Amino acid sequence: MASKSLQQRDQAHIWHPLTQHQTSDAPIGIVQAKGAVLYDEEGNEYIDGIASWYTAMYGHCNPQITSRVSQQLLTLDQVVFTGFTHAPAVELSEKLIAILPSDQQKIFFNDNGSTAVEAAIKMALQYHFNQGQKRTTLIAFENGFHGDTFGAMSVSGLSVYNGPFEDFFLEVVRIPVPTNHNVKKVVSQLKHLIDTQPCAAFVYEPLVQGAAGMKFHEAAALEELLKVCKANDVLCIADEVMTGFGKTGVHFASNVLNTQPDIMCLSKALTAGMAAMGITSCTQAVYDAFLDDAVEKGFLHAHTYSANPLACSAAIAGIDLLTSEDIQDAIRRIAGRHRSFSEKIKAHPKVEGVRCKGVILALELDVSMERYGSVRNQLFRHFMDAGVFLRPLGNTIYVLPPYVITDAQLDKIYQSIEQSFLLF
Repeated sequence: MASKSLQQRDQAHIWHPLTQHQTSDAPIGIVQAKGAVLYDEEGNEYIDGIASWYTAMYGHCNPQITSRVSQQLLTLDQVVFTGFTHAPAVELSEKLIAILPSDQQKIFFNDNGSTAVEAAIKMALQYHFNQGQKRTTLIAFENGFHGDTFGAMSVSGLSVYNGPFEDFFLEVVRIPVPTNHNVKKVVSQLKHLIDTQPCAAFVYEPLVQGAAGMKFHEAAALEELLKVCKANDVLCIADEVMTGFGKTGVHFASNVLNTQPDIMCLSKALTAGMAAMGITSCTQAVYDAFLDDAVEKGFLHAHTYSANPLACSAAIAGIDLLTSEDIQDAIRRIAGRHRSFSEKIKAHPKVEGVRCKGVILALELDVSMERYGSVRNQLFRHFMDAGVFLRPLGNTIYVLPPYVITDAQLDKIYQSIEQSFLLF
């Protein structure tokens, strides 16, 4: 009797993320990945147009990363990070501080993007608590997304993910995303909020709201909000889990702002798609608020795999690649290709809007569809049938490819997008 496929075996025991198993197609068994291409168990190839959720930015199985991790495997695999340290963690901290905004001085290791945000929120709340202030209100953007743990969900605004849990959230007030048209009104709203409530921190995705549909906002408008927060000791928490490590055309989206965050959240491309890890960085002033003879004023928060040496090694190799001339040239090349494609399609009758920033390209189809409904699934299947892996967010199609993608592979992605216009 023939052995069962991965797809068949999977369905016996596995519960997949972001999946309604009653209606979803069976998952595709992936057996190999290289560069910008995924290979399934049937021999089909798919261009990874979103770098596997913005992680494998330097390409799958990049030899510079795999060799570094392989070398680390021979000397130290895992050790508790409370009371110990190790060379990969120290080296990674040094490399990160060198490329992060200049105010960032301390690195706290955690497990993933959600826990990086979770730690940031706890830092902010305890920062005020340690100084004898009970500040309990968090400020966040409407339609933001920051992860799936409870603190991260609390500051997220997409009810499609969080609806059943909203009664259990932290105290959060949401404000509109600022634009050049509404910034005065939003600033006024923020000032009133700070004047009337005990605000601890403002959590935001700088320049690009990812899960909202790659929605962009202007740096100058965001700057106005950050200035107000800084003037009132409301900590600014930049969630760069998605935007970090070159995706917006600079190392971090916060780099284009004059007012820098007090705390930053990093993950995804941090470890180049090789291992799970998150980092919460902060200023010296935030760190100093936890220094005291009383143990309980320390940040008593931990993860078993904090600063895992293998993940740190992958991150070190990733930063070496990010700062290389080859990758910086690739980022500029992809950004230029996106701009050219945007110009080509912006007047198409099925395109409601198109925008690009760095290696991020996003467009809205002039078609009504639910975020995860049947029409959206038809669009997803169209791309997969064309050998292109994209995950539309409702009628928003976005591309965020690995930096190693070739022009021919980009052309295939662009062609599949143009062909999708014929579906509707």
